Amino acid sequence: MFQTVQMPLWALVLLVGFAAVTFASHFLFPSVRWFFRRRLERAVAELNKRLERPIQPFKLARRYDMIQRLIYDPEVTRAIVIHARKNGVPENVAFESARRYAREIVPGFSASLYFGVATRLARFLSNALYDVHLDHRGDGALVGIDPKATVVYVMNHRSNMDYVLVTYLAADRSALAYAVGEWARVWPLARLIRAMGAYFIRRQSRGLLYRKVLERYVRLATDGGVTQAVFPEGGLSLTGALTQPRHGILKYIAHGRGPDAPDVVFVPVALNYDRVLEDRVLLQAAQDGSRRFRGRVAVVLRFVGHLLWLRLRGRYRRFGRAGVSFGAPLSLSEAEGDTRTLARTLMARIAQEMPVLPVPLVALVLQRAGCALKADTLAPAAARMLAGLPAHRRPEEPAQALVDEGLTQLRRRHLITETGDQITVPVAEQATIAYYAASIAHLVPEDDASAA
Repeated sequence: MFQTVQMPLWALVLLVGFAAVTFASHFLFPSVRWFFRRRLERAVAELNKRLERPIQPFKLARRYDMIQRLIYDPEVTRAIVIHARKNGVPENVAFESARRYAREIVPGFSASLYFGVATRLARFLSNALYDVHLDHRGDGALVGIDPKATVVYVMNHRSNMDYVLVTYLAADRSALAYAVGEWARVWPLARLIRAMGAYFIRRQSRGLLYRKVLERYVRLATDGGVTQAVFPEGGLSLTGALTQPRHGILKYIAHGRGPDAPDVVFVPVALNYDRVLEDRVLLQAAQDGSRRFRGRVAVVLRFVGHLLWLRLRGRYRRFGRAGVSFGAPLSLSEAEGDTRTLARTLMARIAQEMPVLPVPLVALVLQRAGCALKADTLAPAAARMLAGLPAHRRPEEPAQALVDEGLTQLRRRHLITETGDQITVPVAEQATIAYYAASIAHLVPEDDASAA
């Protein structure tokens, strides 16, 4: 027993290494995890004191635990059995497919990353890129929402900046959970987005098992009180106008709720921009008739590098305004009709709250004038348009100030040409002008807005 044993040095190193790992995993790691978990819980408790809607325990659950809860959910289990029988595969194979879907969908929320990094970065980017205008007239209705209700912000989808902008503006209300499409599943963006509480969805998936796993996650999150942000349009608008809503996520939220489930309150949010960063990409996609575009880190880095270069040279200018307006909340308990009716109602409220910004206003005047008019007729035509708007949608600035600001932005992008007193939109840029005009065209009947 006490004899000397000889062994190679590499074997000794392996033995000591395995022993150290075993000791750490059984004695050290649990204590360290407990220590940091306690500190995290105290930090979240302090954070919840200043949030309108505290972070719910569901959102703070460990990702592994949530995946296990999801794949062993009774409805998911039944879907696994059906999937196995329908496709002629063993149930354990179908179970692994469900596990893979759950790992793909379930986020790994980090409160420290969300409020310590993401919201600060969102604030910096929003104010660095845009002059952010928030319509506070709907704030009173938001304060009156039942504290026990689950809040779902329902937004139109103009740009991928929507995620950043709303994260910044809602930072003092709660942490938002987004449904994010395939575009964001690129390294290292995917890990960061998942840590911010977003969950990935396959918009083109038709598999019943996948849809059941996604449905159950959305339902569990909703019943758990997680504040969510959804885009009923499903993807970015290729024309600038609001598109027909899809009903998948709204259906998962609204249907099959138990008697003890909290009420759901939908808050319409209208977003508009003087410049959509992806407008050229979206217009090209509309022309090609294809929505196949994915996020590329290299493109983003080139764009950021170009902005930094402009800033170093003192030539950087913000891209005009970004407008956000909150509409009247709609409680699910008071909503009438099916999911399609709910979606149409919410989109109608978003349409009526659409911010009227300088570039869309000037673009609409130019488009309805045939893309050419005299400079001195532009402001009067814009004033007639503003007079036709609902009182709560009229900007506070006079028409002339809005026109001057809009023209400045269009000149910088060379979207107009000016010859003497004539303003003309080149043929190559008329689609761009139409894109921005479409964002507010529904607010102004054409008969009331002649720019002649």
